[in-house]
Amino acid sequence: MTQRPTVGFGCPNEMDPHHFSVTIPAGNTAEVIVTEHFGLRGGANGLPDELVRCRLPRTVWRAIADDLRRVFNERLKDSGLPTSRWSTGMNKVERLLGKELCVLTWSTERAETGLIPGAVKRWVGLRPEERWWLFAMASRSTGNAEDADIGWRKALRVALTEEPSTDEVIEIRKVRRKPPRDERPTLPLFDE
Repeated sequence: MTQRPTVGFGCPNEMDPHHFSVTIPAGNTAEVIVTEHFGLRGGANGLPDELVRCRLPRTVWRAIADDLRRVFNERLKDSGLPTSRWSTGMNKVERLLGKELCVLTWSTERAETGLIPGAVKRWVGLRPEERWWLFAMASRSTGNAEDADIGWRKALRVALTEEPSTDEVIEIRKVRRKPPRDERPTLPLFDE
């Protein structure tokens, strides 16, 4: 089976495909911008040509970029497609990978730096279909760059950055242990 030619991270090399772009400005301080380009469908039926999905602080981008590249390249290799790397300027990303990208960027855009590695680890642990579903939920009402930390975007941040480890859950459960049976209140419903 012959694979169609691609550019960037799996983006079809054809006229105006639906895809995402990650724009990395020159220098070390300007924000990284994630944009969804609707391709030939853009501009029809109220759909814009493109939509800026996230403006990511450069420190956050540096914390997630290598893991994104690694995960995306593993998926591309598995599909027999060429791999890519992030470079200054516009980096094209295939539509479904772009949705997955947004889930990670949205969950880390306002996160404390120390929580980002845990968010990346939990994002990696999600199946692609789970990431697509999370994108669909978050993008419905809070999918613009200006919607950081609102609704589903906030839920993504909390879910991926604040999920406790197994050891932390065990400690929390110890604190919340039920009192011994003789110390529990009884209900008169079952008294004779």
